[in-house]
Amino acid sequence: MEYQAKELFAKHDVPVTLGTVVEKADDAAAAAEANGGRVVVKAQVKIGGRGKAGGVKLAEDPDEAVARANDILGMDIKGHTVHRVLIAPTADIAEEYYFSFLVDRANRNYLCIASIEGGVEIEEVARTNPDAVAKVSIDPGTGVDDAKAAEIVAATRFPAEVADEAKDVVKKLWKVFIEEDASLVEVNPLVRLGDGHLEALDGKVTLDENADFRHPDHAQFEDKAAADPLEAQAKEKGLNYVKLDGEVGIIGNGAGLVMSTLDVVAYAGEAHSGVKPANFLDIGGGASAEVMANGLHIILGDPQVKSVFVNVFGGITACDAVANGIVHALELLGDEANKPLVVRLDGNNVEEGRRILDDANHPLVTLVDTMDGAADRAAELAAK
Repeated sequence: MEYQAKELFAKHDVPVTLGTVVEKADDAAAAAEANGGRVVVKAQVKIGGRGKAGGVKLAEDPDEAVARANDILGMDIKGHTVHRVLIAPTADIAEEYYFSFLVDRANRNYLCIASIEGGVEIEEVARTNPDAVAKVSIDPGTGVDDAKAAEIVAATRFPAEVADEAKDVVKKLWKVFIEEDASLVEVNPLVRLGDGHLEALDGKVTLDENADFRHPDHAQFEDKAAADPLEAQAKEKGLNYVKLDGEVGIIGNGAGLVMSTLDVVAYAGEAHSGVKPANFLDIGGGASAEVMANGLHIILGDPQVKSVFVNVFGGITACDAVANGIVHALELLGDEANKPLVVRLDGNNVEEGRRILDDANHPLVTLVDTMDGAADRAAELAAK
């Protein structure tokens, strides 16, 4: 969120004013007094377009700050409910700029996108006035040194009177980007104040979860209250799970196979009351009883799920191990396992895996040989 991005900016000496975050409208008065009386009340949600949605309002005094906070708290902004607001002092803005660092995956390097036309949607500026948007590639091996910072400032056409300070801010924002393992650092607007100095008036930062092991302090930025409870449970168990809006639970081993399974189930569902996949769940290479039980526990805990499709291609983990995992998982779950499971096994040791499931003869399990056939059966069971 913006206030968290600003905390990261401050950590790396980017010029910024933190303001005060409140979760209750009544606390806005004291926050406004602490920030100069005349303040801006800003919704804190992880989505753009807050201003257009009415989530950013000016308050002339502490009493009005309470009223504006009351207006904004509880708002829905593009599907995000506002649970907290930032009370920030007003700024004497002379000019507004746009600045960002991001990962350029297509070219396998980093990219700086900047413009002296900030404060509005950069996509609109790029569409209507592409010459106003500078794009500077950055070699990951060398990063942003003095020469690269000067190149970025020149390409952006920052005014001469702020050029030196802009170079310094660029290098500090680069530190945020690299040292925090971010995939995006964006400031819109980066403003020139009336006194001539620069300040990051807003901030957006996307952190790479793959680097969490290097940053235990990043856990504080997670909005656990807004997280889907099933996704939170899955994360605690180390499962790669994403909740979707459908009726057929999906378990597979390997992201590519699971993505294909979602497509096949969606297609099969067209013939069965339009049922759709209920989730993405990749159990990876390990299909032990515990992993399978954890996965089934999460999926069966979703009241929308009417059937489960387990689609496994045996490779490193052979099909007999997967089959034993399913059988033992159902034993572990007991009465919690109360929805039909359609299982498709193929690959390494498939005949033994199918024999194990046949011998178990569990009333909830239907074994189907093909992926299309299994998807159709799972969709049919969900529709019933």
